Amino acid sequence: MTNDILIFAEQRNDKIHPAALQIVTCGRALAAKTGGKVVACVIGDATGGAADAMDKAGVDGLVIVNDPALAQYSALRYRTALSAVMQKVDPRVVLMPATFMGRDLAPRVAMQRKAGLAVDAIDVQIGADGALDVTRPLYNGKATAHVAFAKDRPAIVSVRANTFPAPSSGAGGAARESVPYQAAAGDERITVKEVLKAGGEVKDVTEADIIVAGGRALKNQDNFQMLYDLAKALDAAVGASRAACDAGYQPHSRQVGLTGKTVTPKLYMAFGISGAIQHLAGMRGSKTIVAVNTDPEAPLFKVADYSVVGDLFKIIPLLTEEVKKLH
Repeated sequence: MTNDILIFAEQRNDKIHPAALQIVTCGRALAAKTGGKVVACVIGDATGGAADAMDKAGVDGLVIVNDPALAQYSALRYRTALSAVMQKVDPRVVLMPATFMGRDLAPRVAMQRKAGLAVDAIDVQIGADGALDVTRPLYNGKATAHVAFAKDRPAIVSVRANTFPAPSSGAGGAARESVPYQAAAGDERITVKEVLKAGGEVKDVTEADIIVAGGRALKNQDNFQMLYDLAKALDAAVGASRAACDAGYQPHSRQVGLTGKTVTPKLYMAFGISGAIQHLAGMRGSKTIVAVNTDPEAPLFKVADYSVVGDLFKIIPLLTEEVKKLH
């Protein structure tokens, strides 16, 4: 086993997922301790743009698996492809984003390669004894656990988005290698026939740096258009509380919370959300939290960095206009 750090560079339609760039920063910090290199793995079909993006992020090497069978994500095919790359690189640590794809793929590859696994990490370090130490949240963020890995066993770690900053763009020039995709028995048990996208052009809440979220106080689906206008001005995603989703104001794909999606954006703006513990569990990791509510005793105010006691129906249009003036 080498001391190299392998990064699974998640891409979609030849565009690197922002979280994959962020973990390059983590990978370089680990490589500085292990004395190894940072190698990025790009899997897909016609992935030249994605490979260039990882190259400019400052990796030392690139391993590319291109095949028409990998054009759309398939858990079994990608498992086989990433396992082949691990066999070639023989890394000490594999890092991947804790996205839906990462959560699906990581345990499958860990089983295939008999590697250790830690998911949804918020810190990854090499300890004083040289062992890998991973910090991950427990009980909806109320506690943390440290997971230690033996030095003689590869470890796979999925890292929560926005935990590390993205590296500055570099000149590139990393060495590139290609690994052929050789389908394993059973890979065709799962096939992708159609990819459906929900929510139009607005970003998914798990992938956005900025989220504007609304609660039941918006009163109906039509009033959520105000948030979509603000989201467009901010290049943000639109989220919703469980109460708003249960009332039919927004699809559950936009629900933030314990029974929805966990998000860690740079900016989370909550309008008309009181802040039940289930909602807080899904967004308390946000870097900056802004809360707008008419109730000065709203629980969300206790965790917010900026609190506004006011009418969201007046504040949202005014805020949207001010943001537009900045462009």
